[in-house]
Amino acid sequence: MSAEQLAELSDLTVLAAVLLYVLAMIAFATELAFGRFIAGKTAARAARPVRQPVTVGAAGDDAVKVDSAAPEPVAPEGAPPSRLAARAGTVGLALAWLGWAANLAAIVTRGLAVGRWPWGNMYEFVVALCFAAVTAFLLTQLRHNVRFLGAFVMVTATLGLGAAVKIFYTAAGPVVPALNSYWIAIHVSAAIIASGLFAMAGVAGVLYLVRGDGMSRLPSREDLERVAHRAIVFAFPLWTFAVIAGALWADRAWGRYWGWDPKEVWSFITWVAYAAYLHARVTAGWRGKAATVVQLVAFACLLFNLIGVNIFVGGMHSYADV
Repeated sequence: MSAEQLAELSDLTVLAAVLLYVLAMIAFATELAFGRFIAGKTAARAARPVRQPVTVGAAGDDAVKVDSAAPEPVAPEGAPPSRLAARAGTVGLALAWLGWAANLAAIVTRGLAVGRWPWGNMYEFVVALCFAAVTAFLLTQLRHNVRFLGAFVMVTATLGLGAAVKIFYTAAGPVVPALNSYWIAIHVSAAIIASGLFAMAGVAGVLYLVRGDGMSRLPSREDLERVAHRAIVFAFPLWTFAVIAGALWADRAWGRYWGWDPKEVWSFITWVAYAAYLHARVTAGWRGKAATVVQLVAFACLLFNLIGVNIFVGGMHSYADV
């Protein structure tokens, strides 16, 4: 296939990934909402008092029978979802894997079309970032049951790919000489993987804050906090490596390790914010809402670093073609 055909195929597979992620989001939402609703309704029905006759007075013809309200046992909170909801969750996972494959195909064909690592501009970076976030969710699902995050990760990936197509799209082509280096495979790859894990942690953190005592459709706050913490523990060393690799690349490209460029500054601010989150948990024993707020502040720094700096702030990294 020619470069033009590969580039067109990449664009089509991005659209296919968007469609599959949307369908997966609907399926996951069906499992989360409808399945929990059925279980909750069953529990509520079981909790209603049942009228049972009770004999008052002596036994025999003179006995008087009256009704007494006797509640039946309440169904447990972890009651299994309906069959429809369970099937919807399975379908959601299958669709998520298909969307993941389409997302991967879009990245590979884009790379073949341009003859380089396919994250040299904002469009390519966001497509790869969505792929990393979905990958983090699916790989975590293989070891732990985090399917409750599916709907929210899918909507995040859908919005990200939608923004890539509608706002950040850049036609396939060469990049500036500073990006034509093997360091892009080292530095940017580490940043993308770490950002995908941070994104999954951010989704879990937002759900932690919006989950109230009455919102039983969502998992417990302890489970949400555990998912977020594990993702950050894996992502933080990768982000640290990405910052160091970026400094080494800057020395090779511009002759200095550090120049107070906005991207460099916000990468370091993001690193400090996540380091503060991990430090607070280990040394001060922060848990719950306080720790979640810190990690969401760090996630906001990450988003501004990845998107805001490239759009609103000029600097040496303005080659992002936004």
